[in-house]
Order: sequence, then structure tokens, then C-alpha cells
Amino acid sequence: MFVLGLTGSLGMGKSTTAGFFAELGVPVHDADAAVHRLYKAEAVPLIEAAFPGTTAHGEVDREELAKRVLDDPTAIKKLEGIVHPLVRAAEQHFLAEAERKNAQVAVLDIPLLFETGGDRRCDAVVVVSAPEDVQRTRIFQRPGMTPQKFAGIAANQMPDAEKRKRADFVVDTSKGFDTARAQVREILARVARMPKRRH
Repeated sequence: MFVLGLTGSLGMGKSTTAGFFAELGVPVHDADAAVHRLYKAEAVPLIEAAFPGTTAHGEVDREELAKRVLDDPTAIKKLEGIVHPLVRAAEQHFLAEAERKNAQVAVLDIPLLFETGGDRRCDAVVVVSAPEDVQRTRIFQRPGMTPQKFAGIAANQMPDAEKRKRADFVVDTSKGFDTARAQVREILARVARMPKRRH
């Protein structure tokens, strides 16, 4: 089975692109969705112990937790130390399941793929990108997004130009859905002929 990493900065259209892979029958593991699930399940007591007062009604209060960690690199590291192993376990379960169902390709949709070294667990990496003006327009249409919040998120992400440099494939989402869909089809045709290279 060929493991394809999918990543892209905020507002680039990564979730939409993941949806195009899923439409074509490719199993997709969404790391963000896995975190959402964990924040309502096994991560709750661990996060409450590390950051008292950041959970309520049996789940993590994401707003409260964000306030607590956003500008504190030590707190972010501590949180990652709790969450990353749980997300990895969910990812391994997903890959085993996809393998069992004889999937030819599986996609790992991971926002911080390069930043966390996740690209080493993939046979090739797709970076979703768009020009900066398109990205900014999309980001500031999101409810609750502020320049400060965007700056905080961007500070933890590798710059788009660097991601594109390290990518095996780039999907440009600025030219409309049909073009992006066609790019996804082309990628799947090409990975069918590519060697695996996971470390």
C-alpha cells in the first residue's frame, strides 16, 4: 500500500483536497478529526492533569486550552507530548485497517506533517497551496479569525514556499475545484507507478 502524506498551510484548501481523494475511493486519515475525537475521549483526563481547568463536561474546552498554550512554546511542547502519541496510535490503526481492506493508496492528512517529521512515514507528500492573497481572503472569512490568531498559527507552520520545495506533488487550489480534482486524479495515476520510500 502506498502512503501519501497530505499537508498545506491554513486556508490553502487542504480539507477540500482531502475530500477529492475520498471521492475517488481513497481512505483518508484526518489527523485534526482524530484530535477532535481524542478531546472528547482518552485525552481529556491527561490534558486536565497537565492544564487544570481546560476541560468541562467531560471534554476539552478548546478555546480555554488555546488561550493557555498559544504563546507559550513550553506549554505547546507539553500538549504535543500528550496528543501526538495518541494521534499516532489512531493513524496506525487506520493504516492497518486500510491494508486489511486491500487499499492501493492511503492518505494521511496532517497539517503539521513536515514540522513533526511525519513525512518520514510517507512514500510521497502532496502539498496543497494557493497564492498568498487567495489564502488570506479565505482565512479572514472564517468566523473568529483575527490577525493575531492567524499570526500565532502561522508561527508554528513551515512557510508555504518551503513546503512546496519539499513536496513530491503540489495541488494549486486557486484555479477552482475542477482543476484541483484533475490534479488529484493525476497524482493517483502517478503514484501507482512510484516506488515506496518510507523509512
